[in-house]
Amino acid sequence: MSKTESKTKKTTKKAAVKPSAKAEVKAKAKAEETKTQPESKIAELQQDRERKTVIMQGNEAVSYGALDAGVDFFAGYPITPSTEIAEILAEELPKRGGVYIQMEDEIASICAITGASLTGAKALTATSGPGFSLMQEGIGFAKITETPCVVVNVQRLGPSTGMPTSPAQGDIMQSRWGSHGDSPAIVLYPDSVKECYELTIRAVNLSEKYRTCVVLLLDEVLGHMRESVTLPDMGNVRIIKRIKPTVPPHWYKHYDENQKYLSPLASYGEGYRFHVTGLTHDQHGFPTNKNNEAGDMMARLRKKISYNIRDLVQIESYMMDDADIAIFAAGIVARSAKAAIAMARYEGIKVGLLRPLTIWPFPDVAVRKMLLDVDTVIVPELNQGQMINEIRRLTKDKSESDVIALQKVNGELISPAEILQKIKEAI
Repeated sequence: MSKTESKTKKTTKKAAVKPSAKAEVKAKAKAEETKTQPESKIAELQQDRERKTVIMQGNEAVSYGALDAGVDFFAGYPITPSTEIAEILAEELPKRGGVYIQMEDEIASICAITGASLTGAKALTATSGPGFSLMQEGIGFAKITETPCVVVNVQRLGPSTGMPTSPAQGDIMQSRWGSHGDSPAIVLYPDSVKECYELTIRAVNLSEKYRTCVVLLLDEVLGHMRESVTLPDMGNVRIIKRIKPTVPPHWYKHYDENQKYLSPLASYGEGYRFHVTGLTHDQHGFPTNKNNEAGDMMARLRKKISYNIRDLVQIESYMMDDADIAIFAAGIVARSAKAAIAMARYEGIKVGLLRPLTIWPFPDVAVRKMLLDVDTVIVPELNQGQMINEIRRLTKDKSESDVIALQKVNGELISPAEILQKIKEAI
C-alpha cells in the first residue's frame, strides 16, 4: 500500500467518524422526517385532527366517519363511484383489529355484514346502483331479522350499468321501496363532505338503536369532491350502542320490545338462545303462521320507526322566514339551490330552501308546515321526478302549476343558473 493510499483511507475513516456540521444537520432532518411521516391516510388524518381541519373527499369522510363510529367489519365489492370507501377500510380496519372482506358480489356482501352484526360487530358496506339492486333481498332480510347494518349507496346515472362516473339521484325511491314486503326504511342524504362524516356516524348509531338496515345516500359528485372539514374531538363524537338484554338467558325474547318499540339484541356467543329466519316469526324468532303473531311482527317493524319519528327526521330550513318561493332539494342539488337563492335574493326575489337530511321516513309534518305560507315550490332533482310526488302529496292545497319540477338525467349537475331561471319563471 502506498503512502498516498494509506493517507486517503485514514482521511476517509476520520470523516466517517466525525462528519461535517452540514452533514449532521441533513442527517438529523432526514431522521426527523422519517419519524413524522404518516404511515397511512388515517395516520395523516390523526395529525390533521390535532390541527382540527383536513381536506378530504366525501368518500374519505364516510370511511373516517365509519371508523370513528366504531365500525369494525366491512364486506363489499368495489364499484365506481364508491370504491374509495372500500380502499380506505381495507387498509385501516385490520390495523384496528377489524375485518375487511372483499366478497364475490354485492349479494354476498349484504349477507356477510348481516351475519357479522349478529355476532356483535358494527357492520357496513358500500356500493352503487347495480350493486344496490343486488342487495335488495338482503336488505329485506336485515329488516325482518332486525339486524343493525349500514349500506352506503353512492348514486350514479342508470339504469343498469349506466354512467359510472356521473351523478344522479335515481335511487331515492328504490332506497325506500326496493325491497319487497312493505317495510319502513331509514335513509339519510348529506350535502357536504362534512355531513358525509357526520351522517355516517348517525347512520351507524341509528342502525344500532333501531335494529335495522340504514341506507346512506350519496352521489358521484358528493363522493368525489374535496372540501375542508373541521373534525370534532373524539370525546365529542356521540356513539350509540345497541340495547343489550338485562334478563336471564332463559327469559330472553329476541324480538321483545320496550315502550318505544325497541328490542334488546343479544349477540351470538353471549349465552342467549334465539332463532334467526327470514320467515315471519314470533318473539323468539321461530317461524309462525299465526295471524296475530304475524300482525304483531309487522306492527313492530312499522311502529319503531313511526313512534320515534322526531328522533329520526332532520331537515334544514334555509332563508324560509320571509320566502314566497321555496326550493325543495336534497344532496348535491341543494348546493346549487343555495347558490341560486343568493343570486335571487340579490335581485330582490324572496326564495328559501328546505333540505331533508332524512329522506325516509319523509319529513311530512315539517314539510307541510314550512310550505304552508309559500306560493310556489320548485323541486330540482337528478332524476325524472321522485321527490316531487311526495311534495305534491303534502301540498294538495296548491295547484299543480304551483309545484314546479326541474329534472336532469344526462349526467350533469343542475346548475344555479338553471334553478334561478325556474325561480324567475315562477314569479
